[in-house]
Amino acid sequence: MKKVVTFGEIMLRLSPPGFLRFSQANSFDVVYGGGESNVAVSLANYGIPVDFVTRLPKNDLGQCAMMELRKRGVNIENLIWGGERLGIYFLETGAVARGSKVVYDRAHSAMAEIKPGMVDWEQVFKDAGWFHWTGITPAISQGAADACLEACEVASNMGITISTDLNYRKKLWKYGVASEKIMTPLVALCDIILGNEEDAEKHFGLHPEEVDVTQGDSVSTAAFESVCKQMMQKFPKAKKIIITLRGSISASHNSWAGVLYNGKELFESTTYQITDIVDRVGGGDSFMGGLIYGLLTYEGNDQKALDFAVAASCLKHTIKGDANLVSIDEVEKLMGGDASGRVAR
Repeated sequence: MKKVVTFGEIMLRLSPPGFLRFSQANSFDVVYGGGESNVAVSLANYGIPVDFVTRLPKNDLGQCAMMELRKRGVNIENLIWGGERLGIYFLETGAVARGSKVVYDRAHSAMAEIKPGMVDWEQVFKDAGWFHWTGITPAISQGAADACLEACEVASNMGITISTDLNYRKKLWKYGVASEKIMTPLVALCDIILGNEEDAEKHFGLHPEEVDVTQGDSVSTAAFESVCKQMMQKFPKAKKIIITLRGSISASHNSWAGVLYNGKELFESTTYQITDIVDRVGGGDSFMGGLIYGLLTYEGNDQKALDFAVAASCLKHTIKGDANLVSIDEVEKLMGGDASGRVAR
């Protein structure tokens, strides 16, 4: 199987233990993670050869991030060294009616200061069949956006499948250019587009009617068919549009499902009730990792690929940290309807 390549920033995540607030913290738990690195870890768990491309500072924290990727089976031979610091984000984990909070400290990070020409993309993509990026990377800086476009153009010219998770992050789009202007030429090169109920609206003004997930609405899959069709009309290269459907009953209880539109049919997944969330950060990344695995493994079976992605990301909500550390067997067990959580002896 040809390798998958992902491109983005891996960060140091610092969180108060348990459900403590920032103001209560005397220590922080350490995790390394980021959108595209989380996807890479998922794929490595499933046995897919995967490279993660990033820029890391040549210091102890950069080395720790690299070792975390290597420990999880991700190839890091194509990362580049440079810059002064690793990006950081602080996470306060919410519970019940109190939502989680994220504070970013990633300005002037090594990845934020990447520029086109720093990565030899033709060499990186030499044995690749798939390239994945997210909307977080072009939000970091103009240089990161330009480097991402450079990668997409090379991948497209080489006939490589390109996927994106739109991942709108309001707190990151700060360098003076509207996200739609940056994202449109990038997404136009993509074959597979993933988003949620907010991403398509915030980036491109596309939205389903009469859906408010903040009120705990039961999210109707049919409401999103129009969004899928609008996305495919705006981006004619796209072969599949996928939307994750999260109903937020509380910070601890979400409903979770997805739809996939392939230009002809709309596929709907099972809706899971996740009633005691351990960690929802990385939920979308785990969905994308499961989706890429499913589309590669169950070729021609979009329903099964979607079902794998939703089940994989459902399980991620039970795992502390950014990355989804589940096996294929565990995902397939949940796909088969076994959500008992019984001890495997």
